[in-house]
Amino acid sequence: MKAEKEKIRVVLDTNIFVSSIFWLGNPHRIVELALDKKIEVYTSPEILTELEKVLKRDFKEDQEFIERQIALILEYSAIVRPITKVEIVKADPDDNKIIECAHTANANYILSGDPHLTDLKEVFGIKILKPAEFLLILQK
Repeated sequence: MKAEKEKIRVVLDTNIFVSSIFWLGNPHRIVELALDKKIEVYTSPEILTELEKVLKRDFKEDQEFIERQIALILEYSAIVRPITKVEIVKADPDDNKIIECAHTANANYILSGDPHLTDLKEVFGIKILKPAEFLLILQK
């Protein structure tokens, strides 16, 4: 008897969440895969806090809009509370929260549009890809 194939576990960088909220590109397609239960998305309180700050500061969104977006994210994401702190991204230490979340979640992939992360290619055996690269892998 063949075991059911494990779902792909991913952590989405804040920029992927933002793009999925406002535009219908690859980040939005990735969120649709999560909503359809084809991939498992993991996030952390720190990532959600950063998302809230970005939506307020950069997009001038009101609290009600932000709370609706976070509620939607919680419908397709599991929350992990990272236990390991890392100092891998020296140029932008805030990005370490993404790696910490992925490490705790035992993720297969980190999806990001941020060169501070994508230039690393891989950490702790977790591949770091841009959304388009990830979608190509899924098509194989």
